[in-house]
Amino acid sequence: MIVSLGIDFGTSGARLVAIDTDRNVLWRGTSDLLSKGWRETLFAMIQAIPIAIKSQVKRIAIDGTSSTVLLCDREGRSIGAPILYHDRRGETVLELVKSIAPAGHSVISATSSLAKLLWLLRQPEAIEIVPTAGEVYFLHQADWLAYHLHGKLGISDYHNALKLGYDVEALRYPDWLERQPYSPLLPQVVKPGMPVGTVLPQVATELGLATDCIVCAGTTDSIAAFIASGMEEPGVAVTSLGSTLVIKLLSQTRVEDVNFGIYSHRLGDLWLVGGASNTGGAVLRHFFSDAELVSLSQEIDPNRSSNLDYYPLLTPGDRFPINDPHLAPRLTPRPERAVDFLHGLLEGIASIEARGYQLLAQLGATPLTAIYTAGGGAQNPIWTKIRQRYIPVPISISPQQEAAYGTALLAQRELPRG
Repeated sequence: MIVSLGIDFGTSGARLVAIDTDRNVLWRGTSDLLSKGWRETLFAMIQAIPIAIKSQVKRIAIDGTSSTVLLCDREGRSIGAPILYHDRRGETVLELVKSIAPAGHSVISATSSLAKLLWLLRQPEAIEIVPTAGEVYFLHQADWLAYHLHGKLGISDYHNALKLGYDVEALRYPDWLERQPYSPLLPQVVKPGMPVGTVLPQVATELGLATDCIVCAGTTDSIAAFIASGMEEPGVAVTSLGSTLVIKLLSQTRVEDVNFGIYSHRLGDLWLVGGASNTGGAVLRHFFSDAELVSLSQEIDPNRSSNLDYYPLLTPGDRFPINDPHLAPRLTPRPERAVDFLHGLLEGIASIEARGYQLLAQLGATPLTAIYTAGGGAQNPIWTKIRQRYIPVPISISPQQEAAYGTALLAQRELPRG
């Protein structure tokens, strides 16, 4: 038996899935990131795998939240705290980003990896750094975690590196980025899923892994969720209804428009086009417990309009389909009954999702034919029926919803089936 591990680091927790070459799930593990650091969580989850499964692991890949980044030294120690995916401190250097990147480029965003790098280089702990290759590294969350397994610093994948400015069509850093004085800090970029190196001997011993286990280049969490669906036909999309709303449409044409927060990831010979909104499950959980979401949803008639026009956000600002850092949440008027308020919130999120897919079509993406849903929201049948009123294509639950499962598939792509 040959086993592949996919490990997903999300907003507040981490998940692990072990699969065999027939794509059967052999083991699942979860961990709360609030009680441990990233490395400690990674190691604890692998240690918890039963030895009969773990001894057969031959491939490992890790996905992380897109644009969660850090600077580290040549020992892998973080220089300052990591910056999370949704952090907008890059807004203070946005004019600098605009001065070096082509107009309309996806890096021209307060949350892009490049904006965060430029912000980091202005901080006191980094001000003395001489950007010399081999001394300081700028890494994404998945890159840094994989380093602790294979021991090779400065390696990323072209899914994570997109918002750093990497040219995923030419498969190289563009000249305008190579010319910058900090270019030696940029990671080497390889194809997602490509073998990077074997697990370090001391790590293999500590974790109980085979010494010939290979660590592969990773991906981002939303792309992993799409890969998990197993869908490969242009026109098929995956909506991830987690803490945020993320849509990914498989398209024959590439679509990029920073004005709407739209970007395209390379996926083989096709393009995974989409964007991420700040609306989603985090808004719902701000007002309702999980139990309330289940019970109140059952009281909603999904075929009836709430007559509420909400744009559900917790704080001002959205990224897609409206890219406006000052966009105000719209959560009024608030009905007296909790069930009516929830009805309006679910419709508001469905409306944003529909607007996102309409925008992709207007900008030239392959027409939408079907949606598969991943994330916690996929389990709410009332919400699915509400979304169906807004989007005129079949909507169903993704066969596999876990990003960790998709990352496991990515890790095993070069292995024979059966």
